[in-house]
Amino acid sequence: MALVGVDLMIGKIVSILENEASLLGGVYDELDELKRELKSMRSCLDDADRKRVLTQGEKTWVEDVRDMCNPVENIIEEFIYHMNKPQKGGKFTKHLYRAIKFPENLLEMHRVASRLQDIKKKLKSIPERRQRYLVDPVQVTISNENQRRVQNDSEALLFAKDDHLVGIEDDERLLVKWLTDEYPGRSVISVVGMGGSGKSSTLAAKVCKNQIIKQHFECSAWIVVSQNYVIEDILRRMIEEFYGSKNEKVPADLSSMRYKELLRVLVDYLVPKRYIVVLDDVWNRNLWIDINVSLQDEGRRSRAILTTRKEEIALSSFGVKSYVYNIQPLKPSDAWDLFCMKAFSGNSCPEELQHTASELVRKCGGLPLALLALGEWINFSSGLNQELRNNPGLEVVKGILFLSFSDFPYQLKRCFLYCSIFPEDYQMERGKLVRLWIAEGFIEHNKAKKPRLLAEEYFEELVHRSMVQAVTRSHRGRPKTCQMHDLVRELTISTSEVEKFSIVYNGVPRLSIQTTSKVIKSITRLAKVRSLFMFSTNLIPPSSAITLPTGLRLIRVLHLESVPIETLSDEAGDLFNLSYLNLKGTKLKELPKSIGRLRNLQTLDIRDTKIEVVPDGIGKLQKLQNLLAYRDNPNVDDFCFISGIKFPSSICKLKA
Repeated sequence: MALVGVDLMIGKIVSILENEASLLGGVYDELDELKRELKSMRSCLDDADRKRVLTQGEKTWVEDVRDMCNPVENIIEEFIYHMNKPQKGGKFTKHLYRAIKFPENLLEMHRVASRLQDIKKKLKSIPERRQRYLVDPVQVTISNENQRRVQNDSEALLFAKDDHLVGIEDDERLLVKWLTDEYPGRSVISVVGMGGSGKSSTLAAKVCKNQIIKQHFECSAWIVVSQNYVIEDILRRMIEEFYGSKNEKVPADLSSMRYKELLRVLVDYLVPKRYIVVLDDVWNRNLWIDINVSLQDEGRRSRAILTTRKEEIALSSFGVKSYVYNIQPLKPSDAWDLFCMKAFSGNSCPEELQHTASELVRKCGGLPLALLALGEWINFSSGLNQELRNNPGLEVVKGILFLSFSDFPYQLKRCFLYCSIFPEDYQMERGKLVRLWIAEGFIEHNKAKKPRLLAEEYFEELVHRSMVQAVTRSHRGRPKTCQMHDLVRELTISTSEVEKFSIVYNGVPRLSIQTTSKVIKSITRLAKVRSLFMFSTNLIPPSSAITLPTGLRLIRVLHLESVPIETLSDEAGDLFNLSYLNLKGTKLKELPKSIGRLRNLQTLDIRDTKIEVVPDGIGKLQKLQNLLAYRDNPNVDDFCFISGIKFPSSICKLKA
């Protein structure tokens, strides 16, 4: 998790070096060697990312790389900005300007080359220092101990007393009905939900303990599936579980059996029986293909329960009758009852703790695992800590959520972390996230697919993996808006801050301002900020102009949605790197004429503003891909209340 920000920086730097080769020609030799060094580091980081846990030495190495990448990115972007400073006037004036500036440009190239040489020396000293202090290079190994610890913590909750399982009675009855129906062949019931939602530890466990189920099936097995399972181990475990459920001895040579032998033992044992098998925490849709042949059924109505965090797996075609159950968070009253049962003797919360405890329960968002873990910790501690982020009672939950994150493809990890920038309970629009991810450079160019299509796939993937929840859907069922669970958001924010990916409220690339006006005064000191988000409407008084100092001239994303500003200063045109500008819902009456100088602008959102006419310079924005411009007319009572905005004829020049 701690590698996403570093790898992203390296990827961006390499991309800049490749795309701006003509501008950087004067310092090409220095940059080419630097590019090769950074690519080697990126490969090493990719290896490290496949680990569950980094050693302290590896963490230090990642920190060193990050500290070197930040100034490299700044130097290169500063140089490109210098070489592309806006020039006013006609062609002759511009050529004259370039001629006059030529000596200055040579001096700038020399300065950049000198700074890059210094950084190269520091980069090369990182592996030398690591070797000097005997810090092992990153080894591609998976920490089975950590994964087993998380798995055992999850399994331990299977043995929670039934009086600790509340609010799932209707769910239990539905699953029992599906498991005992009269369908003569096999059937699969998929229970899908985010980590900690109670798929296994509450619902599936309680169903399997139900007396009707115990009497209905002759034998049973509960198999916890690891992310990197070995099919022989799965078959061996199934044999042990099925035999054990009937108190029978397993074959003596089970541990030495190979695949075909294991398959024969399992098939021979199950054919004459009605069985139930639970496949817990399935990560790969190929699992069913791998074990399908072993789960024979000759009209005996055998059943399989499959729990997963991935909607795409639950919706897979298993070749048999199947049901899908999307597990929902506990209702607030049930969540409170579960928490109190675990946290307090007598199942009653002391009056003096009511406020803090209720806030904690609210932030757990109905996740049974979080409620149980938090209640267990409070039961043995001396007080309550309202901050979820550093609460020791939630270490188990962090580990389980980390398993979901570690299973993400690399590109999806940074898109997921980006969602933590938005305020609590914020409904993230599909289109907005897609445009932001593209503007940030998260979507790698793919010849087979356009960036927008690829970004939309990432959005749906996050929903399907249950790490964000769909709030609204289109008539075709595609998610349109989503929310991040409070607990997931808190943990993601802490991760983003640790690796300097973003911070909510000082040397970070992304800054999200949500609750205080004090930080506005310090914006002038945030030269390293590349993305600035403002959400609260109380941050800036009306009739104010946002001053964008030169320290922010390299900013890429400026999100000012619903901030009550009335003017945007002309210096906005100096934001050379700006690719995303969101002014939706502001009180702006006009755009600065300098808007035409934003050569990298991809998205301009001026919906629901007071802007009536767009400046002629809009036709110069050759990279503009998304132009969102309409406003509501509150003076019209009928349904035709949308008003348009006048654009100059130069808009016809746009090709994107």
